[in-house]
Amino acid sequence: MVKRMVDWLGAGAALVLLAPVLVATALAVWAGSGRPILFRQERVGRGGRTFGMYKFRSMVRDAAARGPHHTASDDPRITPVGRFIRRTSLDELPQLLNVLAGDMSLVGPRPDVPAQQADYRPQDWALRCSVRPGITGLAQATLRSAATPEQRLALDLQYAQHHGLWLDLRILARTVLRLSGRGSN
Repeated sequence: MVKRMVDWLGAGAALVLLAPVLVATALAVWAGSGRPILFRQERVGRGGRTFGMYKFRSMVRDAAARGPHHTASDDPRITPVGRFIRRTSLDELPQLLNVLAGDMSLVGPRPDVPAQQADYRPQDWALRCSVRPGITGLAQATLRSAATPEQRLALDLQYAQHHGLWLDLRILARTVLRLSGRGSN
C-alpha cells in the first residue's frame, strides 16, 4: 500500500515537474518523424497480466514489421531524434502514465514483451512476474544497458526476492545519479 502511494505521488509529481520536457520531447518526435508521437506495446506485468506500455516513439513507424522486439544501439530503425531520447531515457517518461494506472511501478524489473517468456525457466518467469514491473530497476540502476541478459535476469530475480520501499528508494537515487552522469558505469 505504501509503495503504491509512493508510486502514485512520485509519478504525479514527475509529470507536473517534467511537463515542459514532455512537451519538448513530443514536439521533437513529431518534427523529426511525424506521428504517432507515442508508441504503445503489449508488455507483461504483475501476475502475468498484459498491458499497453507507453513510450515516446524512437523508431520508424513500421519498426515492428522490419525487425525483432529487441534493438541494438546501431539499429537502423532508430530515428535521429530517437537516438537522443533513448540515450537520455526521455523515451521512457510516458511510462509515468502506466505507473498512475497501476500497471507499472517506479521501480521493478523492466517489463518484457509476451514472447520473451520463452527465454525464461518457468520458476524464474513466475518470480519475475510476482512484482509490478518498473520504469527503472536494479539492473538499470547498476549496469544500465551494459547488462548481459544473464546479469539482468539475476538482478531482476534478486529484486523480486528482496523488494521493499528502502531498496526502491536506493534504486531511484542510483538511477538519478546514473542519468545525471554522476553514477558509475
